[in-house]
Amino acid sequence: MSDTVLLVGHGSRHQAGNVEIEAFANQWRQRQPDWDIEVCFIEFADVLLDAGFDKAAQKASRVIVVPLILNAAGHVKMEIPAHMADARVRHPSVEFIYAPHLGAGDLILKILKRELKQALAHLDMPDPKTTGIVLLGRGSSDRVANGEVAKLARWLFEDTEHEQIDIAFTGITHPRLENAIQKQVRLDMKQIIILPYYLFAGTLIERIKRQHEHLQQQYPQIRFALGNYFGFANEIFQLLDKRVDDAMGCSETGAGMMECDGCKYRDLAEEHGHGHQHHDHGHEHAH
Repeated sequence: MSDTVLLVGHGSRHQAGNVEIEAFANQWRQRQPDWDIEVCFIEFADVLLDAGFDKAAQKASRVIVVPLILNAAGHVKMEIPAHMADARVRHPSVEFIYAPHLGAGDLILKILKRELKQALAHLDMPDPKTTGIVLLGRGSSDRVANGEVAKLARWLFEDTEHEQIDIAFTGITHPRLENAIQKQVRLDMKQIIILPYYLFAGTLIERIKRQHEHLQQQYPQIRFALGNYFGFANEIFQLLDKRVDDAMGCSETGAGMMECDGCKYRDLAEEHGHGHQHHDHGHEHAH
């Protein structure tokens, strides 16, 4: 059986973000030379979902679809499955397997803790009890996706000595970054670390950089540090390797669809005719 792994990135108006995802795919190919890895995007790019599915299906009897996305909102729960359902109709002889998104788990926490350690070093290792953290996500209309950010913030609290850890979002939902910073200033934090919960460059990363500069000017008495987005972290490759290995094992043992592939979200979307609609979930635009 010939396999193709179809890596699905979000896509960005900021072309550097799409270039980074292509570069990420090239690094993954070097790590897994025996795998045929293709790339497509949900939007803002040349090769979108339908074209990606068709290209992968033309040269494989089994396509493993892997979302390069942290949290599951409209794209992961409804849009990608709807396009995959159409691809199954167009390519009835090809088996399509939908692997889970990256998710908010221990490996992502490990990345965030490493980013936090580097930010603390940048600030010359201040007292964590007077150093606040803001975990900054995209924001979504999906409460479960927003809850994943809150979960990681709680895990950071459990594993560190920082007493003030807040979440904030760049769009769609609240609180926003400015509100979280105001709260921590009122609580007399002397240093504040902003940890972006993002994989790659994009218009929102550029906005966060500008916000960081504005905050430094607005609160000259506070020392700020800004963490990096982390799509090229080794742990991301490890997660994707496991997603593909699990998908291959699921197919070979006859276990059928992976959980996400037939989940209630896709059924709900098809029932209400939302198969190809976009959902406002806090990416680089408001649908």
